[in-house]
Amino acid sequence: MIQQLAINSNTYHGFSLEDAVRGSSQAGFWQIELAAVRSHTAHILPEMSRSERHEIKKLLDAYRMKCIGIGAHSNVMTEEGRENLLASIDLTIEFGCRYLITATGDAHDDADVIEDERVLAQHLIPIIEKCEKHQKVLVLETHGNNYATGMSLKKLAQALDHRFKINYDTANVVFYGNILPYEDLEASVDKVEFMHLKDKLGAPQEWNFPAIGDGEIDFSRIFQTLKKADYKGPISVEIEFTPQGPESLEEVNESVQRSFSYLSSILA
Repeated sequence: MIQQLAINSNTYHGFSLEDAVRGSSQAGFWQIELAAVRSHTAHILPEMSRSERHEIKKLLDAYRMKCIGIGAHSNVMTEEGRENLLASIDLTIEFGCRYLITATGDAHDDADVIEDERVLAQHLIPIIEKCEKHQKVLVLETHGNNYATGMSLKKLAQALDHRFKINYDTANVVFYGNILPYEDLEASVDKVEFMHLKDKLGAPQEWNFPAIGDGEIDFSRIFQTLKKADYKGPISVEIEFTPQGPESLEEVNESVQRSFSYLSSILA
């Protein structure tokens, strides 16, 4: 499964995409999920000029880094969020990646309550249809106030004839869903096609997401579930540190290197 590993460039929040590509490449990663969150980590955005997008392609080529997805977290309950997702599909086409990643609500401080799931479904359909037209896959993340677990997203997928897949975030189900990921992943893994591999320390609602292997999540158990299910999708490593953030780029690079070394050891 080591061939499925990628780095989520959101790990380098506050730093440049060049920092992210260089640091993760030196750590051993060869695939990347490009963060496209305007309000948080905007390493790439749909409105970037052709020249800016060309420079990103040159950067990836220089480090032999393959883009495997566009992380365009947007609130699908707003018109602005839906327009951003539709435009971000064009990025998946241009960068030759298969996955568009989002949650249903805001990227941070998601407090909205979705009372009528039929409205959400109506909002998702145009995004799903454009993805299908271009042979792309929409994956919804275990995240936020409404769909914090794999099982909740699996039920939503059933209501939409399984036309989207799940992006399972191993730490978000703890932080947002107040559950451990093990049984929930086992129950929903058949609909999972993208993973955010994230570790967790402290109380459930404590924002503390360290290097992989430095927290409390049993990743050997996670990988046992994935192997049993013959999971073939990307496994995108994400480190979000604490609310204070990392002290330096060096700290981020060290955490990325430590994560890759740890994963190499348990996947060998």
